[in-house]
Amino acid sequence: MAATTIEVKEEVVVVYFSDGKILDSQRIEQVGGELQSAVPQAIHKKLLLNFRGVSFMSSAMISKLVTLSKSCKAAGVEMKFCEVSPNVMEVFKITKLNKVFDIKPAEDKAIASFGKKSWFG
Repeated sequence: MAATTIEVKEEVVVVYFSDGKILDSQRIEQVGGELQSAVPQAIHKKLLLNFRGVSFMSSAMISKLVTLSKSCKAAGVEMKFCEVSPNVMEVFKITKLNKVFDIKPAEDKAIASFGKKSWFG
């Protein structure tokens, strides 16, 4: 069974996670591989990870997200996250990744924010 599903909305490749808890090392490897394969699918250079329904993830999954971020930068793909649960956001805050990742509250707001220059943009 796939660990993610992918949809394209307004030129943005949106990735949804199948699991509420991403803890198992085998599943993390699968998710990591599926996320990496989403990068070349982002032909408009826009990738959004929707964390709706994900309540927990292990530190190994966090490292997959960091690796994905590096892959996106290398490919010139803008990556954002949305609908991050309070538990997952807490992990991002502890690791200071909330400063690294562009995290939006809702999918529609995240999609609308692509292409807009930030203050430091």
